Amino acid sequence: QVQLVESGGGLVQAGGSLRLSCAASDRTFSSYAMGWFRQTPGKERAFVARISANGGSKNYADSVKGRFTISRDNAKNTVYLQMNNLKSEDTAVYYCAAINERVYWGQGTQVTVSS
Repeated sequence: QVQLVESGGGLVQAGGSLRLSCAASDRTFSSYAMGWFRQTPGKERAFVARISANGGSKNYADSVKGRFTISRDNAKNTVYLQMNNLKSEDTAVYYCAAINERVYWGQGTQVTVSS
């Protein structure tokens, strides 16, 4: 079972940047597609970005295209989410996910954008 630990969340002003990291415990990390999702109170968890196992394919939610970049380092078993030009509506708990036959979730990291 893959264990995922997110880090890098925090409080930032609108227009600022943060980089989230998600470290995986599994030696087969490079076989998983990885994703970032976010959730605000009372709402369902929403897709943010996804990267294929070899990093060759990336997908983004329309709301973050051009501002967020997902990347991965398979040698470090880590996936990243670079978030630029942050907006107050990006405030949420961000979760990373390892996607294979099933989905494994991290514990989440809070991102708060002040306007």
